Amino acid sequence: MASIAVSPSLTTTSSSSSSTFCSQNPRSPSAFTSGTANANRGFLSSRLFSALSLRNSTCFGNLKGKCKIGGRGIGIMCSAATVPQALLFDCDGVLVDTEKDGHRISFNDTFAERELGVTWDVDLYGELLKIGGGKERMTFYFNKVGWPEKAPKSEEERKEFIASLHKRKTELFMALIEKKLLPLRPGVAKLIDQALEKGVKVAVCSTSNEKAVSAIVSYLLGPARAEKMQIYAGDVVPKKKPDPAIYLLAASMLGVDPSSCVVVEDSAIGLAAAKAAGMKCIVTKSGYTAEEDFLNADAVFDCIGDPPEERFDLAFCGSLLEKQYVS
Repeated sequence: MASIAVSPSLTTTSSSSSSTFCSQNPRSPSAFTSGTANANRGFLSSRLFSALSLRNSTCFGNLKGKCKIGGRGIGIMCSAATVPQALLFDCDGVLVDTEKDGHRISFNDTFAERELGVTWDVDLYGELLKIGGGKERMTFYFNKVGWPEKAPKSEEERKEFIASLHKRKTELFMALIEKKLLPLRPGVAKLIDQALEKGVKVAVCSTSNEKAVSAIVSYLLGPARAEKMQIYAGDVVPKKKPDPAIYLLAASMLGVDPSSCVVVEDSAIGLAAAKAAGMKCIVTKSGYTAEEDFLNADAVFDCIGDPPEERFDLAFCGSLLEKQYVS
């Protein structure tokens, strides 16, 4: 496996503030409790609880309604009437865990077809995911390890070469999606349905190719949902995540204030983009991003989840915009 060091300038540095870790540990003296038995497997940013000076506490249960802390009767009130103006989803890793067995396989099949002598294994691809965008990812890799013998020499021709590779890779990836070999992540359809029912605008904002994203939305979410959702993807903006351009474009096109938007992301670069756009961000960790730094997130979970294993819903998204504290 080729070893590649990704430049720190291409990675994300998160806030140094503490987080509140959520797990099923009723023995913790600082445990949260709530009226639900569902496990909330994730992090809730200390920013959400800064007014309560809660640091490094253990909790369990969905944060809906009033929560007690160590018997002191301090809690959070989440009004069901508050909903975001827009709910914005990343695609890969959020709607579908596509990277390891979808995009990576499609890249490798493309390299094999072109006889480039290149294979991206699981660990290497995990490092390359720190680079937003497939064309940018390939360019970064070849610049680091050397361009294949079959690649052209001039910079302009190399751009066309990368574009042709990416076009073929997208075709192969779309074939996987059309065969429905990659399922939606738990809770995605549920949360989108809740948003659409409440009149919340829903969009997908991704660094991936627009055709690939559209295929995921159309084939896996179905045409009834797809026709009500907007897609902003690929080269629609000049700079990709962690730059906030894609999320600022979505807010502008949807006619909403960025501060009224809630983003669902799975990666540190996506989180950085959402926060730089002035939006709330929930992280649902995916296979490749589980160990990334999400201290700047408003909440972190392992997935959205469907009942009875639901982690959060639209009311929770609205509560992030409200932040009302009571005692």
